[in-house]
Amino acid sequence: MFIAMNRFRIHHGFEEAFEAMWRARESQLDSMPGFRGFRLLKGADDGETRLYASYTQWASRADFDAWRESEAFRQAHTQAKAPQGTYAGHPVFEGFEVVLEEALS
Repeated sequence: MFIAMNRFRIHHGFEEAFEAMWRARESQLDSMPGFRGFRLLKGADDGETRLYASYTQWASRADFDAWRESEAFRQAHTQAKAPQGTYAGHPVFEGFEVVLEEALS
């Protein structure tokens, strides 16, 4: 299994628009082979920005890479236009191979 995360620092005052952008986009993730789940996570506030992370779970790194090279990926990211001033820097990608997993009850 593979976990893909992008971390975003969002300036204060832009949080609602950022969340709305994610809700409105047509990701087509559920039609991609190997896709297991998506979450948008809201994290800490440092006084100037709010941390968010997009979290996708895939059957394999190869499935994630196929998504990144797909037309669905291009379309989803074309829709992801946030108002100027939203981001405090570029998103930071983190990818993880799952080495141990325990089921949640």
